[in-house]
Amino acid sequence: MEPLVPPPGPIEIGGRTFEWGRRTYVMGIVNATPDSFSGDGVLDPGRAADQAVRMVADGADLLDIGAESTRPDFAGVDATEEWRRLEPVLRAVRAVTAVPITVDTSKALVAERAFESGADALNDVRGLLADPALAGVVARYGVPAVLMHNQRGRAFGGDVIGDIEAGLRRSVAVAEAAGTPFHRLILDPGFGFGWTPAQNLEALRRLHELRRLGRPLLLGTSRKSTLGVVLGRPVEARGWGTAATMALAVASGVDIVRVHDVTAMIDVVRVADAIVRGWAPADAS
Repeated sequence: MEPLVPPPGPIEIGGRTFEWGRRTYVMGIVNATPDSFSGDGVLDPGRAADQAVRMVADGADLLDIGAESTRPDFAGVDATEEWRRLEPVLRAVRAVTAVPITVDTSKALVAERAFESGADALNDVRGLLADPALAGVVARYGVPAVLMHNQRGRAFGGDVIGDIEAGLRRSVAVAEAAGTPFHRLILDPGFGFGWTPAQNLEALRRLHELRRLGRPLLLGTSRKSTLGVVLGRPVEARGWGTAATMALAVASGVDIVRVHDVTAMIDVVRVADAIVRGWAPADAS
């Protein structure tokens, strides 16, 4: 196991301080969509609130709420429809928990309304490159942003990590040009977004190389199709495969893992952290 690059400085999200390098944080997924690839979409605000409460009770450090599917064959929706789905779920979840909430959107209008309604940060799977107005909204509200590299529609440059790093640097440049400081950014390599299964697995093997970007890393592998290809299993039976990627992500220095199954993945992350980051009886809680 290679020594990790010194962690970045802390970030405050929703009034909570996240200190990178001490432990791995867990982000629970709340899909306010009728067509989620994982089959866990929920449009009823009460059910979404109950799901969020369970995730927090199980140990989730953040909640990520999105209202537009991003699976490979998804049918996009306009900002009006996305906000129609998102608003009641976001408000219901915000009412029952103080845990930081990220809004999973690539649209400036949706992000602005979400920040006004209690969201604490942005999670953009298009890395601020889809809507020219979004970077300005993030800067104006002074919130952190998760920027993902999305390889869909892009030509492969011959090096998986090279392409990811170049894409992330483009997104960082857009954020900084709009006024969001470097220290408020979190980076996501975009597992499953435009890569073949072999390329996704290579990205996981080489995750540690992205530490040189100097920002916290977020990884979302939960239930994705590459795991289905490797295991020959449907989406609902990919929990153990997800767990393997979570443990390896911790060993590579990932700071946040984005998951559907909070209960199980909390245990995976805690044990991996104990091995990688060190453990003593006083740390157990």
